[in-house]
Amino acid sequence: MKTGVVVEFDEHVGLGTVEAETHERYPFHCTQISDGSRTIAVGTTVTFNVVLRHKGTEAYLLTPTPVG
Repeated sequence: MKTGVVVEFDEHVGLGTVEAETHERYPFHCTQISDGSRTIAVGTTVTFNVVLRHKGTEAYLLTPTPVG
């Protein structure tokens, strides 16, 4: 599990980027947001896994972390 912040998200195409604490960036698709909402705000802190897909590594199962 990694921790990071959503740095980009295009709601129209459902694609975004999360930056890990190690400054590595991983793309993700809205279907990987664990609460099923299909949208996530830029700046949201998340935990996620990284998986190897046919186009490289991607963030998988993004879970927003509670504030506070």
